[in-house]
Amino acid sequence: MNHAARAFWLDSPGRGEIREVDLPEPGPDDVVVRALYSGVSRGTETLVFRGGVPESQHTAMRAPFQEGDFPGPVKYGYLSVGVVEEGPASLTGRMVFCLYPHQTRYVVPAAAVTPVPESVPAGRAVLAGTVETAVNALWDAAPLVGDRIAVVGGGMVGCSVAALLARFPGVRVQLVDADPARAATAEALGVGFALPADADGECDLVVHASATEQGLARALELLRPEGTVVELSWYGDRTVGVPLGEAFHSRRLTIRGSQVGTVSPARAHRGYGDRLALALDLLADPALDALVTGESPFEELPDVMPRLASGGLPALCHRVRYDDPGAGTHA
Repeated sequence: MNHAARAFWLDSPGRGEIREVDLPEPGPDDVVVRALYSGVSRGTETLVFRGGVPESQHTAMRAPFQEGDFPGPVKYGYLSVGVVEEGPASLTGRMVFCLYPHQTRYVVPAAAVTPVPESVPAGRAVLAGTVETAVNALWDAAPLVGDRIAVVGGGMVGCSVAALLARFPGVRVQLVDADPARAATAEALGVGFALPADADGECDLVVHASATEQGLARALELLRPEGTVVELSWYGDRTVGVPLGEAFHSRRLTIRGSQVGTVSPARAHRGYGDRLALALDLLADPALDALVTGESPFEELPDVMPRLASGGLPALCHRVRYDDPGAGTHA
């Protein structure tokens, strides 16, 4: 076994570096994974990169294989796709998804990896973690056939939710974002698009994922009486005003929080593994390629992350490519 690997670390807020790491000797129940791709979840990871995780949320925000602590030094990330080089015969040579940071090779328990279906290419499989968030959100939201739904915020999570809603029969789905360029993404996903001022109202359900006060206020305005906003935004250490005056009470509106850290109570009998496996199955749809809007080699990540965090490099999911990305991938 090759015990050498390289990993991306946040050395201090706003500054990342690639470090050499020594891998542990794998145990009988472990796998050795060689990374093919990883994904940068722009909202959460750039918040971590800026040092914006509130102290009260340091424990809740820990990634499964995180090393170090917020605000840094910390090794953070959770969208990795690779090939199993060593491990049980049932997994050796298989492409797998793992909630692991950006690292060229790693050792994890075999139970921590999920095989990627043959119908899903490696480059698209990095979206599994975000599509899993969308699955959980829709378990919470429980949309019905024929609903009128808006998704406010066309980032990675919002677009993933919209993409899944596009499959619901009879549903009117509109992606709402202040960036007109998101219209092309909406078209690729098979949903409508509107700027905030032009969005259709009288919605039965609004999923909010813009992480802005203005977006949340607009989400409430788009509801019909007794409608629900499912709040998916993560605001970090920012204080956010919620417009609970005017017609909020007379129209009996609901704001409901949703997050992926626990399985939705509506599907409490399903485990984390079931939810992730479902997300990977859903990634067989090539329309979801529209969520990957950039790619760069792993070696460039220390320069790329500051540009993603500042908005200088616009992206939904930015994909990180490792050496020999074609080896072991599905056709």
